[in-house]
Amino acid sequence: MFLRFSQSLLIYFLLFSYVESAESGGMPQLNPEFWFSQIFWLIITFGIMFILLSKLVLPKISENLEVRKAQISENIEAAEKQREESDKKLKEYDQLILNSKNEAKDYFNKAREKILKDVDKKRENLEKEINEEINKAEKEILDLKNKSPEKIRKIASETSSDLIKQLIGVEVNNSSISAIVEDVTRKTN
Repeated sequence: MFLRFSQSLLIYFLLFSYVESAESGGMPQLNPEFWFSQIFWLIITFGIMFILLSKLVLPKISENLEVRKAQISENIEAAEKQREESDKKLKEYDQLILNSKNEAKDYFNKAREKILKDVDKKRENLEKEINEEINKAEKEILDLKNKSPEKIRKIASETSSDLIKQLIGVEVNNSSISAIVEDVTRKTN
């Protein structure tokens, strides 16, 4: 306790001696005679400053801060809405692409089926035409085969008659030559 008292006394002494030296040196702010007026004007000056700041400046600053806060909040909400809209548009775009792919596949499959049907029809038509041509050719061959012995006999008769005429110089009856040719063909068959 004595230590505290001695410290307080030392500080008081230093302060008082400093104030005494200031009075004599001409620093009026350190002269205790002017302290009450200085405190009065200090209170009035800082009071006016406090009132000006609290009534004029700080409300404007507070209002600006609120406006900025509201604007930032609106910007964040707008960004969220735009993000949601862009996500929605992206999903719609993906769905559109998927639908387009499916439509393209369906179109391709329908075109493929149509082409296959057309190819099958053409193949059937071609097979019919080929079968008709084969049947015609078989009929012609059969007709030719059926008519060929008769034609061969006729040719053989005519050729034989001409040969005999040239060899012997006598004209032979066609009916007797055709009878001989028929007899020979029966024997060979």
